[in-house]
Amino acid sequence: MEISLSGRSAIVTGGSKGIGFAIATRFAASGADVAIVARGREALDAAVQQVRAVAKGRVVGVQGDVGIAADVQRAYDEAMTAFGRIDIAVNNAGTSRNGAFENLTDEILHYDLEQKLFAAVRMARLVWPQMKERRYGRIINVLNVGAKAPRGGSAPTSISRAAGMAFTKVLANEGAPHNILVNALLVGLIEADQHVQAAKRKGVAVGDYLAGLAKDIPLGRIGRAEEFANLACFLVSDAGSYVTGTAINVDGGRSPVV
Repeated sequence: MEISLSGRSAIVTGGSKGIGFAIATRFAASGADVAIVARGREALDAAVQQVRAVAKGRVVGVQGDVGIAADVQRAYDEAMTAFGRIDIAVNNAGTSRNGAFENLTDEILHYDLEQKLFAAVRMARLVWPQMKERRYGRIINVLNVGAKAPRGGSAPTSISRAAGMAFTKVLANEGAPHNILVNALLVGLIEADQHVQAAKRKGVAVGDYLAGLAKDIPLGRIGRAEEFANLACFLVSDAGSYVTGTAINVDGGRSPVV
Protein backbone atom coordinates (compact mmCIF):
# COMPACT_ATOMS: atom_id res chain seq x y z
CA MET A 1 0.00 0.00 0.00
CA GLU A 2 1.40 3.36 -1.02
CA ILE A 3 0.60 5.99 1.58
CA SER A 4 0.61 9.69 0.79
CA LEU A 5 0.81 12.44 3.38
CA SER A 6 1.01 15.17 0.75
CA GLY A 7 -0.42 18.44 1.99
CA ARG A 8 -0.05 17.46 5.67
CA SER A 9 2.35 18.91 8.21
CA ALA A 10 3.79 17.09 11.20
CA ILE A 11 5.84 17.70 14.32
CA VAL A 12 7.90 14.82 15.73
CA THR A 13 9.61 15.11 19.12
CA GLY A 14 12.75 13.13 19.82
CA GLY A 15 13.16 13.03 16.06
CA SER A 16 16.93 13.05 15.60
CA LYS A 17 17.60 9.39 16.40
CA GLY A 18 16.04 5.96 16.54
CA ILE A 19 12.28 5.62 16.29
CA GLY A 20 11.66 9.36 16.07
CA PHE A 21 14.12 9.73 13.21
CA ALA A 22 12.55 6.79 11.37
CA ILE A 23 9.08 8.33 11.78
CA ALA A 24 10.24 11.76 10.59
CA THR A 25 11.93 10.14 7.59
CA ARG A 26 8.87 8.05 6.68
CA PHE A 27 6.52 11.03 6.97
CA ALA A 28 8.79 13.24 4.87
CA ALA A 29 9.25 10.58 2.20
CA SER A 30 5.46 10.23 2.08
CA GLY A 31 5.03 13.92 1.31
CA ALA A 32 4.48 15.61 4.67
CA ASP A 33 6.18 18.78 5.85
CA VAL A 34 8.04 17.75 9.00
CA ALA A 35 9.37 19.65 12.02
CA ILE A 36 11.94 17.58 13.93
CA VAL A 37 12.40 18.42 17.60
CA ALA A 38 15.47 17.24 19.54
CA ARG A 39 17.77 18.39 22.33
CA GLY A 40 21.18 18.00 20.75
CA ARG A 41 22.06 20.50 18.02
CA GLU A 42 24.65 18.35 16.25
CA ALA A 43 22.39 15.29 16.04
CA LEU A 44 19.44 17.47 15.06
CA ASP A 45 21.30 19.15 12.20
CA ALA A 46 22.49 15.77 10.91
CA ALA A 47 18.98 14.36 11.09
CA VAL A 48 17.46 17.30 9.22
CA GLN A 49 20.05 16.93 6.46
CA GLN A 50 19.37 13.21 6.11
CA VAL A 51 15.59 13.59 6.11
CA ARG A 52 15.75 16.38 3.54
CA ALA A 53 17.55 13.99 1.19
CA VAL A 54 14.38 11.86 0.89
CA ALA A 55 11.72 14.48 1.61
CA LYS A 56 9.01 15.52 -0.80
CA GLY A 57 8.06 18.49 1.38
CA ARG A 58 9.75 20.89 3.76
CA VAL A 59 11.85 19.82 6.76
CA VAL A 60 12.87 22.04 9.68
CA GLY A 61 14.71 21.36 12.91
CA VAL A 62 13.92 22.82 16.32
CA GLN A 63 16.32 22.40 19.22
CA GLY A 64 14.55 21.97 22.52
CA ASP A 65 13.90 19.81 25.58
CA VAL A 66 10.24 18.78 25.69
CA GLY A 67 10.52 18.35 29.44
CA ILE A 68 10.59 22.15 29.60
CA ALA A 69 7.25 23.83 28.93
CA ALA A 70 8.82 26.87 27.23
CA ASP A 71 10.66 24.61 24.78
CA VAL A 72 7.44 22.82 23.82
CA GLN A 73 5.84 26.19 23.15
CA ARG A 74 8.81 27.31 21.06
CA ALA A 75 8.83 24.09 19.05
CA TYR A 76 5.15 24.57 18.29
CA ASP A 77 5.65 28.23 17.39
CA GLU A 78 8.54 27.50 15.03
CA ALA A 79 6.63 24.69 13.31
CA MET A 80 3.65 27.00 12.89
CA THR A 81 5.87 29.73 11.47
CA ALA A 82 7.33 27.27 8.97
CA PHE A 83 4.14 25.47 7.92
CA GLY A 84 1.18 27.57 9.05
CA ARG A 85 -0.54 24.59 10.67
CA ILE A 86 0.11 21.23 12.30
CA ASP A 87 -1.98 18.26 11.21
CA ILE A 88 0.03 15.53 12.93
CA ALA A 89 1.80 15.46 16.29
CA VAL A 90 4.03 12.57 17.38
CA ASN A 91 5.04 12.63 21.04
CA ASN A 92 8.10 10.41 21.01
CA ALA A 93 10.80 12.11 23.09
CA GLY A 94 11.91 10.66 26.40
CA THR A 95 14.05 7.93 27.88
CA SER A 96 13.12 4.62 29.50
CA ARG A 97 14.55 4.53 32.99
CA ASN A 98 14.13 1.41 35.11
CA GLY A 99 14.97 0.66 38.71
CA ALA A 100 13.84 -0.79 42.00
CA PHE A 101 10.96 0.98 43.72
CA GLU A 102 13.03 1.61 46.84
CA ASN A 103 15.36 3.76 44.73
CA LEU A 104 12.54 5.76 43.09
CA THR A 105 12.91 9.32 44.35
CA ASP A 106 10.46 12.13 43.72
CA GLU A 107 13.04 13.77 41.47
CA ILE A 108 13.41 10.68 39.26
CA LEU A 109 9.65 10.24 38.94
CA HIS A 110 9.04 13.94 38.27
CA TYR A 111 11.67 13.99 35.54
CA ASP A 112 10.18 10.98 33.78
CA LEU A 113 6.65 12.37 34.00
CA GLU A 114 7.81 15.71 32.58
CA GLN A 115 9.54 14.01 29.65
CA LYS A 116 6.82 11.53 28.71
CA LEU A 117 3.47 12.66 30.14
CA PHE A 118 3.53 16.42 30.58
CA ALA A 119 5.41 16.93 27.31
CA ALA A 120 2.63 15.08 25.47
CA VAL A 121 -0.08 16.98 27.36
CA ARG A 122 1.52 20.33 26.53
CA MET A 123 1.96 19.53 22.86
CA ALA A 124 -1.60 18.26 22.55
CA ARG A 125 -2.90 21.36 24.30
CA LEU A 126 -1.20 23.53 21.69
CA VAL A 127 -2.26 21.65 18.55
CA TRP A 128 -5.79 20.84 19.75
CA PRO A 129 -7.59 24.14 18.95
CA GLN A 130 -6.47 24.26 15.33
CA MET A 131 -7.25 20.59 14.83
CA LYS A 132 -10.76 21.13 16.16
CA GLU A 133 -11.24 24.19 13.98
CA ARG A 134 -10.22 22.32 10.81
CA ARG A 135 -11.91 19.10 11.92
CA TYR A 136 -8.75 17.17 11.23
CA GLY A 137 -5.93 15.96 13.41
CA ARG A 138 -3.73 12.98 14.20
CA ILE A 139 -1.81 12.47 17.46
CA ILE A 140 0.44 9.51 18.25
CA ASN A 141 1.90 8.96 21.70
CA VAL A 142 4.93 6.66 21.65
CA LEU A 143 4.98 4.59 24.85
CA ASN A 144 6.23 1.09 25.64
CA VAL A 145 4.69 -2.28 26.41
CA GLY A 146 5.27 -1.70 30.12
CA ALA A 147 2.21 0.57 29.98
CA LYS A 148 0.07 -2.59 29.74
CA ALA A 149 2.30 -5.19 31.36
CA PRO A 150 4.62 -3.54 33.89
CA ARG A 151 7.37 -5.65 35.38
CA GLY A 152 8.92 -5.31 38.79
CA GLY A 153 11.85 -2.93 38.64
CA SER A 154 10.37 -0.99 35.72
CA ALA A 155 9.67 2.27 37.53
CA PRO A 156 9.48 5.07 36.67
CA THR A 157 9.03 4.29 32.98
CA SER A 158 6.05 1.93 33.33
CA ILE A 159 4.28 4.46 35.56
CA SER A 160 4.61 7.35 33.12
CA ARG A 161 3.74 5.14 30.12
CA ALA A 162 0.59 3.81 31.79
CA ALA A 163 -0.48 7.40 32.46
CA GLY A 164 0.26 8.18 28.81
CA MET A 165 -2.01 5.36 27.69
CA ALA A 166 -4.87 6.72 29.81
CA PHE A 167 -4.21 10.19 28.41
CA THR A 168 -4.39 8.75 24.88
CA LYS A 169 -7.85 7.30 25.54
CA VAL A 170 -9.15 10.54 27.06
CA LEU A 171 -7.95 12.53 24.03
CA ALA A 172 -9.35 9.98 21.60
CA ASN A 173 -12.81 10.16 23.17
CA GLU A 174 -12.83 13.95 23.18
CA GLY A 175 -11.30 14.25 19.72
CA ALA A 176 -13.52 11.78 17.89
CA PRO A 177 -16.43 14.21 17.29
CA HIS A 178 -13.93 16.59 15.67
CA ASN A 179 -12.17 13.98 13.50
CA ILE A 180 -9.06 14.09 15.69
CA LEU A 181 -7.68 10.57 15.92
CA VAL A 182 -5.39 9.73 18.84
CA ASN A 183 -3.49 6.47 19.27
CA ALA A 184 -0.56 5.08 21.23
CA LEU A 185 2.19 2.87 19.81
CA LEU A 186 3.90 0.71 22.42
CA VAL A 187 7.54 -0.14 21.83
CA GLY A 188 8.92 -3.57 22.58
CA LEU A 189 12.54 -4.12 21.59
CA ILE A 190 13.64 -2.02 18.61
CA GLU A 191 17.21 -1.91 17.27
CA ALA A 192 18.91 1.25 18.50
CA ASP A 193 22.33 2.75 19.06
CA GLN A 194 22.06 1.88 22.76
CA HIS A 195 22.25 -1.81 21.79
CA VAL A 196 25.38 -1.22 19.74
CA GLN A 197 27.00 0.55 22.67
CA ALA A 198 25.91 -2.15 25.11
CA ALA A 199 27.43 -4.83 22.85
CA LYS A 200 30.71 -2.92 22.77
CA ARG A 201 30.75 -2.60 26.54
CA LYS A 202 30.20 -6.34 26.88
CA GLY A 203 32.81 -7.12 24.22
CA VAL A 204 30.44 -9.16 22.05
CA ALA A 205 29.37 -8.90 18.42
CA VAL A 206 26.30 -6.74 17.87
CA GLY A 207 24.50 -9.58 16.07
CA ASP A 208 25.12 -11.95 18.98
CA TYR A 209 23.96 -9.35 21.48
CA LEU A 210 20.73 -8.72 19.56
CA ALA A 211 20.11 -12.44 19.24
CA GLY A 212 20.36 -12.76 23.01
CA LEU A 213 17.80 -10.01 23.50
CA ALA A 214 15.45 -11.70 21.06
CA LYS A 215 15.36 -15.12 22.70
CA ASP A 216 11.93 -14.57 24.29
CA ILE A 217 10.35 -12.79 21.31
CA PRO A 218 7.98 -15.03 19.33
CA LEU A 219 9.14 -13.59 16.00
CA GLY A 220 12.71 -14.48 16.94
CA ARG A 221 14.25 -11.05 16.40
CA ILE A 222 14.03 -7.50 17.67
CA GLY A 223 12.30 -4.93 15.52
CA ARG A 224 13.58 -2.24 13.21
CA ALA A 225 12.73 1.41 13.65
CA GLU A 226 11.47 1.50 10.06
CA GLU A 227 8.83 -1.12 10.90
CA PHE A 228 7.59 1.05 13.75
CA ALA A 229 7.54 4.10 11.47
CA ASN A 230 5.49 2.26 8.84
CA LEU A 231 2.69 1.68 11.33
CA ALA A 232 2.84 5.29 12.51
CA CYS A 233 2.55 6.45 8.91
CA PHE A 234 -0.50 4.27 8.34
CA LEU A 235 -2.25 5.59 11.45
CA VAL A 236 -1.82 9.26 10.51
CA SER A 237 -2.86 8.70 6.89
CA ASP A 238 -6.33 8.55 5.39
CA ALA A 239 -5.91 4.76 5.29
CA GLY A 240 -6.11 4.73 9.11
CA SER A 241 -9.19 6.93 9.32
CA TYR A 242 -11.24 4.52 11.49
CA VAL A 243 -8.56 3.78 14.08
CA THR A 244 -8.57 5.82 17.28
CA GLY A 245 -8.25 5.24 21.00
CA THR A 246 -6.00 2.21 20.58
CA ALA A 247 -2.70 1.22 22.20
CA ILE A 248 -0.92 -1.05 19.74
CA ASN A 249 1.99 -3.26 20.74
CA VAL A 250 4.89 -3.14 18.28
CA ASP A 251 6.92 -5.88 19.89
CA GLY A 252 7.00 -9.04 17.79
CA GLY A 253 4.48 -10.70 20.12
CA ARG A 254 6.61 -10.36 23.24
CA SER A 255 4.08 -8.68 25.53
CA PRO A 256 1.82 -11.02 27.55
CA VAL A 257 -0.98 -8.47 27.18
CA VAL A 258 -2.61 -7.81 23.79
